[in-house]
Amino acid sequence: MSINVQLLKEICETAGAPGYENRIREIVLREVKPLVDEVSVDNMGNVTTIKKGRKPKRAMVAAHMDEIGFIVTHIDERGFLRFHTLGGFDPKTLTAQRVIVHGKKDLIGVMGSKPIHIMTDEERNKAVKITDFFIDLGIPKKEVDKYITIGNPITRQRELIEMGECVNCKSIDNRVSVFILIETLRKLKKTPYDVYGVFTVQEEVGIRGANVASHTINPDFGFGLDTTIAFDVPGAMAHEQVTELGGGTAIKIMDASTICDPRMIEFMKKTAAKHKIKWQPEILKAGGTDTAGLQRMGKNGSIAGAISIPTRHIHQVIEMAHKKDIEGSINLLANCLQDLDKHDWSFT
Repeated sequence: MSINVQLLKEICETAGAPGYENRIREIVLREVKPLVDEVSVDNMGNVTTIKKGRKPKRAMVAAHMDEIGFIVTHIDERGFLRFHTLGGFDPKTLTAQRVIVHGKKDLIGVMGSKPIHIMTDEERNKAVKITDFFIDLGIPKKEVDKYITIGNPITRQRELIEMGECVNCKSIDNRVSVFILIETLRKLKKTPYDVYGVFTVQEEVGIRGANVASHTINPDFGFGLDTTIAFDVPGAMAHEQVTELGGGTAIKIMDASTICDPRMIEFMKKTAAKHKIKWQPEILKAGGTDTAGLQRMGKNGSIAGAISIPTRHIHQVIEMAHKKDIEGSINLLANCLQDLDKHDWSFT
């Protein structure tokens, strides 16, 4: 199996800041309608798909559509923009980067800041803050006012490229999981239980869409699908690594918002071994995913775990994942959904 890089490219390059997921939702709807029995969009904008199973239980998989971005908060008298973050950013990665401001039409902008040549010694040695930046659209205020208003979303401008065995783009987090869920739905034939594949909104600002969807669906089993840190780079100590690129799909044990169900962890490990899928364990000390909503927001709770995709340079201007890890994630998720009724889920 090789992955559909062209579809992944379209999904990653499409804009969709938290709360403004319209464009990526259109792609999801186009792709999933032929693959499932039912599709719906709730009031928040979550896309819920259903593939009918043979037995009366529900498995829910969540992959969030939104990406970290910004929102316009001020336009000054010369047409420069100030902004607020939508999701977490490392400020030092933003210097002189291109962004797209999504108003009445899309405008390219540049993250501007004070040139190093005129900084004081104190300024040069200070940590960069988000508030040090403005966005330069290269046009006068009267032109800016034709197209841009306070409240318009802003996303990073980066194309997907292939680098050896890896793909590199903005928004690998979490568009790679959107891609994986679409390809899993394409791959699934018969499943024991109803499979609810949910493409969620506003994860980057607090797991908001997944909470609503999980409350509605009330799943028996939950699978989070998201990226995780691959700190397998120069200067990293072995215990800081979390995962490594090319080391296989990751089976989450815990993160800051979820302790995965030991029964699910064991099931996923056994499924990976049975189908000869390369995997690695993931313990993430900080950060959380839709898995938290899957586990706790249904009225009965769910037996929840997560498949994580190792990603370098996460929450920066570009992010990178290994094509074999992506392929392995599709295979593990599909086989888990097909084998759910073959495991003993009782507490021991």
